[in-house]
Amino acid sequence: MPELGLIDYTLIRSKRKTLSLQINAHAELVIRCPQKLSIKEVESFIADKSRWIEKKQRTIQAQQIQTPSYEKGEQFLYLGNQYPLTHNAEQTSKLDFDGKVFSLKSDGYSAFHTWYKAAFKKIALPRLDYYADLYQLSYQQVRLKTQKTRWGSCSGANNINLNYLLIQAPMSVIDYVIVHELAHTKIKNHSKDFWQLVESILPKYKASKRWLKDNGHKLHNL
Repeated sequence: MPELGLIDYTLIRSKRKTLSLQINAHAELVIRCPQKLSIKEVESFIADKSRWIEKKQRTIQAQQIQTPSYEKGEQFLYLGNQYPLTHNAEQTSKLDFDGKVFSLKSDGYSAFHTWYKAAFKKIALPRLDYYADLYQLSYQQVRLKTQKTRWGSCSGANNINLNYLLIQAPMSVIDYVIVHELAHTKIKNHSKDFWQLVESILPKYKASKRWLKDNGHKLHNL
């Protein structure tokens, strides 16, 4: 079974007889399908077209991303808040954060990626075990990645991938992605039962889902 990733899509049902997909100007996936077609069939169609979908989304997102110059005063996200950057050639680490300001020594791109990944491991990964233990949702392995079009995925063997750039998002959004993937360890689609499971754990998940849809492109601005 292929990995089921956290790729949001809008489903529009009508009297049409065929399935179609569209990637709009915001890199969002829109699926149009017949009234009675099952979610399983819809997501099988998405899986078959996944390479094309992700390639098209990456192309559109690349046009939206504003690459930072890592200059003094530039703002960077962490846990949903923005913090200014300063430079310090004498500090020992490549990147420091004192709760108010990021301080950079050199090579901003690699420094931020390294720092964000370490922060995700320290702050976000314990949330995975917390929800897994509390709701008896078992996973096998977890890996951290920086995919351009996925925030998380869960394989048929219940191996979970998480995008560590999520550490820039509010904690509620990180929790949503984690719970989303843990829910896939029980339900391998986005059916009504799946969303009911997510909602039973995170009653306000829709706000986090919306935040990610509206702001997700900002998390790739590195």
